[in-house]
Amino acid sequence: MVIAVTREVSSRFNECEITHIERTPIDVTIARIQHHEYVQALAKIGCQVIELPEEPDLPDSVFVEDTAFILPEVAVITRPGADSRKPETESIIQALSAHRPLVHVTAPATVDGGDVLVLGKNIYVGLSMRSTMEAVTQLQNLLDNYGYKITGVELTDCLHLKTAVTRVDDKTLLINKKWVDPAHFEGYELIEVDPTEPFAANCLPVKDSIIYPTAFPKTQEKLEQKGFRIVNVNLDELAKAEGAVTCCSLIIE
Repeated sequence: MVIAVTREVSSRFNECEITHIERTPIDVTIARIQHHEYVQALAKIGCQVIELPEEPDLPDSVFVEDTAFILPEVAVITRPGADSRKPETESIIQALSAHRPLVHVTAPATVDGGDVLVLGKNIYVGLSMRSTMEAVTQLQNLLDNYGYKITGVELTDCLHLKTAVTRVDDKTLLINKKWVDPAHFEGYELIEVDPTEPFAANCLPVKDSIIYPTAFPKTQEKLEQKGFRIVNVNLDELAKAEGAVTCCSLIIE
């Protein structure tokens, strides 16, 4: 059984952190409708969805990905880079403790889960405004016994590593080569986003499907031509908060 942990959109969602895009008003009602459709898509694929209640005083808390990342052996509780987001981990610790032993990133290191790309035993950490080399060092110490290698990756012009590159399957990555150096990912087949869709590199593989936004039809066509089964969701309102499909769930396999 694949479990997906999600959290309802905060009523203060309009106060979310914005880093790389211009702030525009968010309709919280529409955002909640779109998030509900995302949760339904996870359920239709066959996930057991654990829906956490909203955190009204934590505007970004719908983006549960940033609070943790989950490995077969342990769940790593992160220390988000934005101070407003650090309290989000408290309820995630409770939600994940039944499913994995927990290890914790501690001060002064910071890392957002959106900066963590797990590819087998290789874990890449985007060195962003939110995630630091201190976190890379800590993660190597925390996970060394399990055989993981942690590598820091420089980014250009984007919030998180998974804005620039995500896993499609064990052999394939979806990437915007302008935002991250593809040399880090030798040996993988790289599907490049369409140049007119720079934000299209974020996809969520779950079971035999890829959850993918409706906003990027040209890149979606590239994925479909490779034989991937796409399940579309509209996250346009959540994208106004720099959100994407990986951001809104924690997948436990």
